[in-house]
Amino acid sequence: MQIKFCGADKGVTGSCHLLKTKDKNILVDCGMFQGSNFNEKKNHDNFLFDPKSIDALLVTHGHLDHVGRIPKLIKDGFTGPIYATKATCQFAKLIWDDAYSIMNYDNHKFGREILYDEGDISDAVSMCQGIEYNKEIDLGGGVSAIWKDAGHIFGSSFIEVKAEGKTIVFSGDIGNEDVPILRDTQQLGDADVLLCESTYGDRIHEDVDIRRSIILELIKNGVKRGGTIMIPAFSLERTQELLYELNLLSEHDETLPNVPIFLDSPLAIRATEVYKKYPKYYDAEAKELSEMGDDFFDFPRLKFTLTREESKAINNIHGTKIIIAGSGMMNGCRILHHALRYLSDPNSTLIIVGYQAEGTLGRRLYEGARQVKVFGEKVKVRCAIKAIGALSAHGDQKKLISWVGGASSLPKKVYCVHGELHPLTELAHRLRDDLKIETFVPEEGEEVDV
Repeated sequence: MQIKFCGADKGVTGSCHLLKTKDKNILVDCGMFQGSNFNEKKNHDNFLFDPKSIDALLVTHGHLDHVGRIPKLIKDGFTGPIYATKATCQFAKLIWDDAYSIMNYDNHKFGREILYDEGDISDAVSMCQGIEYNKEIDLGGGVSAIWKDAGHIFGSSFIEVKAEGKTIVFSGDIGNEDVPILRDTQQLGDADVLLCESTYGDRIHEDVDIRRSIILELIKNGVKRGGTIMIPAFSLERTQELLYELNLLSEHDETLPNVPIFLDSPLAIRATEVYKKYPKYYDAEAKELSEMGDDFFDFPRLKFTLTREESKAINNIHGTKIIIAGSGMMNGCRILHHALRYLSDPNSTLIIVGYQAEGTLGRRLYEGARQVKVFGEKVKVRCAIKAIGALSAHGDQKKLISWVGGASSLPKKVYCVHGELHPLTELAHRLRDDLKIETFVPEEGEEVDV
């Protein structure tokens, strides 16, 4: 039995790993690579395996960097079933449609190649099979899999695969501590081998207990500056978490400035409706609010701008306003239009609430760039740039070590994936030194025996 590392190895996007048993080829995730452009050239390369040889695809969650190349996989010959939680199946359809819309726009405007077409998306949707948490799925050939709640985004999972007398766990992305709406990350069980995400393997987030107060203070300071407050947010989870916190602030804190808030992301608006369909995934607090009739994704000063015309009309709103828009890494979507307009305004504020991959506009701004290009136009950066680690959907180093260390029995081997080189090696060293586990940092394309 072997594992082949086919994406998000010494990198944070393009997650894709292949488990080869005696009788089955099982693929876990098939995500899009993201960088300076939404649709990176690497996405068009041939897969590091024959898609026709894959018997089944297991999906951990619905983020683009975990599902974005699935329609291409089908285009290139994959015909097997796609297993994911029911919410993930619905999110994936939204993600694929949104990605196609962006690629189609980029194709017409910049001549960039489109990765797949609407027929491939339709095929992908028809091949999805929604499963329940903690229910074992027989994949045939003596291979089975169980999805357990990762607490990362709605419907997210880590997957335990049993084959040839061993258990291999694919972490997907492990969630932050005490995230609103979501249940806590489930305990890791027995594992012979663990592929563990390492996004924040070298970092400790701010205390989650002060998350709401950090948001409030940043908004107050942004309002004092007098300009527009831009929040680039991932459409799945970060946006909903932010709405949840803003709703509670609007209901219970009279010091929240009375300024208009725009959710300017069609994908986030549609994804929010999926949340409402599956209250069984809510944590206890969110479930209680829901049962009392509290729609915590809506409040008086919030306006959803679904259409392009509604989005453009935001420009006509004078004075301070808050704009929550995709994409989270600022490598596409409506946030770029606002960035073009407001980055050069010294009175405005950009609040970064999620991980920014290397090569993205968000990463350059986070690292202090004073001039950037937006839609090919040079823009001086004069606005204030702020960041909130406590709003990350990824667990930090402390959470990851605690999760691995809390396993029913410690994994014999851990492969650190889905991270840049420094966090990968830092986490690998900490797991080795603190838990006495054999750890590895694999290369993309590397193949190991299990």
